Amino acid sequence: MKGKNQDLSFNSIKNNRFRFKCYKGIKCFTKCCKDLNLILTPYDILRLKIRLHCSSETFLEDYTETRMDQRSRFPMVYLKMRNDEEKTCPFVSQDGCAVYEDRPGACRIYPVGRAATKPDGKRDTTERFFMVAENHCLGFQEEKEWTIDEWMGNEGMDIYNAMNDQWMEIITSAKDLGPKDHVAQKIKMFYMASYNLDRFREFILKSGFLNRFEVESKVEELANDDIKLMLLAFKWLKFSLFGEKSLKMK
Repeated sequence: MKGKNQDLSFNSIKNNRFRFKCYKGIKCFTKCCKDLNLILTPYDILRLKIRLHCSSETFLEDYTETRMDQRSRFPMVYLKMRNDEEKTCPFVSQDGCAVYEDRPGACRIYPVGRAATKPDGKRDTTERFFMVAENHCLGFQEEKEWTIDEWMGNEGMDIYNAMNDQWMEIITSAKDLGPKDHVAQKIKMFYMASYNLDRFREFILKSGFLNRFEVESKVEELANDDIKLMLLAFKWLKFSLFGEKSLKMK
């Protein structure tokens, strides 16, 4: 979900090992933080808006732009670059990433790429890893060696993959959205439940949602626990978009 307006090469990882190290002082430091086409997932947005102490609405307005991607029938949210000559990331500085502990999953996993698929009706996710090689990157010349598992653990990818894979299952689904006159409203619902978690919380707590559906979490948990709320949002999207039995009506 991270790309640039320049040529990249995508190389296979041989023997499950690769060399890489990035640190302040390396000549290419932060060069990878410019001119990005970086799609933000719901979990990326959640982590960043908490880090910045702002609402979902404010984060979306100040730091993102929404596009209808040709590869998806749903709107995708991209991180908005600064309006400077190099189109730098809004969170990068001379000292590195200002939101490093909560940086998006695509930044965390870099320079490894992960292609994950979970076809409709399948229980397990299939994943494939590859290297994203950019000409300017000198990190590949360092001696530090990793396995894929070591890299994933070091970069804290477990929670990102767990949350992102559930959302990817929704946006890559081939299931029909139903009658054409319902699609526009479903797209609005997708945007709210995916990206504007604060508004989704208001929707389920102030409407008759909890009177209509059985949910595992308590009202207090949904009011305060963003992870449980997001998991409910994913179930709601499967139910409302595709008519799946992901939620049970009372």
